[in-house]
Amino acid sequence: MGKILTSKRPIRVVVADDDPDTVLTLAFILDDEGYEVRRAYSGSEALEAVKGFEPDAVVLDLGMPPPNGWEVARAIREMPDGVRPLLIAISGQYVKPTDRVITEKAGFDHFFPKPCDPKRVLELLSKLASDPI
Repeated sequence: MGKILTSKRPIRVVVADDDPDTVLTLAFILDDEGYEVRRAYSGSEALEAVKGFEPDAVVLDLGMPPPNGWEVARAIREMPDGVRPLLIAISGQYVKPTDRVITEKAGFDHFFPKPCDPKRVLELLSKLASDPI
């Protein structure tokens, strides 16, 4: 995939997972593709990044220590200032159909089981790049 070209600014993405390798790998790929990336290694760091960074998308691991990905998603959706980033859940632990229903109810837009194929994430984010920010 090529670099993202937008007339206003790069697409902003928060990548949050308690597994540093997952965060670093996905952040490196996104950065290389031209996205502006913030890394978070816990649910509380993810919430802080969303508040200060105003991302267009957030990739959240569901199984982080409290607050977990579901709690973070609910908190993002309840933010009063109209923050509505694309929420992408990833998990290697919570992959049952019931987990996916809970993920949807928490406000996630998409779900990918781990290991997550970065190409699928890039496909979703490329749609944001084609829409004006």
